Amino acid sequence: MEGAWSWEGFADAFAAAARRAGFRGTQIAETAAGPLMAWEKPANGKRVYLSGGMHGDEPAGPLALLKLLDEGFFSGPADWTICPALNPTGLAAGTRENAEGIDLNRDYFTRRSAEAAAHAEWLLGRPVPDLFLSLHEDWETSGFYFYEINLTEDKPQRARAILEAVAPWFPAESGADIDGHEPRGPGWIFHAAKADIPEGWPEAIYLADLGCPLSFTLETPSKADIGARVAAHGAAVRAACAASGC
Repeated sequence: MEGAWSWEGFADAFAAAARRAGFRGTQIAETAAGPLMAWEKPANGKRVYLSGGMHGDEPAGPLALLKLLDEGFFSGPADWTICPALNPTGLAAGTRENAEGIDLNRDYFTRRSAEAAAHAEWLLGRPVPDLFLSLHEDWETSGFYFYEINLTEDKPQRARAILEAVAPWFPAESGADIDGHEPRGPGWIFHAAKADIPEGWPEAIYLADLGCPLSFTLETPSKADIGARVAAHGAAVRAACAASGC
């Protein structure tokens, strides 16, 4: 699946792989392109929540989550939750926004979209994760970068571990401005737990508001080879989980 993108093929493949790996599925919402699904594998370890497919023109995140499933990554003591495709209509159409033209990752405060409203309500009813990883892509960059929101101890070694893991595929995005933010270092935006636009909350801000102590929003360059983007996301997820003790 990492060399091509098909929404219909992905949805079926992910469901089958998740069930093989011991996950149970929950439908959060219904859309014109099919259900918005969550997949859970309860355990006694740290609670780790991963999401992808928030923007329909960013398929590397969903594909990376599927690849990690196929590789047997989601085992061990962690309590795993995955929402691999938060924007089914956008993924089906290849558009950033959903079918109503709403950017879902700016909709977790106003919740105008059915997808964000249902997803936010579902998250509110669950235990707060210890770690949140959000898989995204950026068409304006040539390197890899991430946002860190941290409500707990500052551990720069986590950032270094993620960047080192991704280095075989992409350099850390450099410059004094990355995605409109002053970085803490190459590839690393250390973001406050508040939205840049007061009413334009991303999913990561909503999770921080619920009390999630640590999140990383991972960004690969969407103009690069899809296989490299999928591999880089997988490496970043593995490194972030290991560095966070999951």
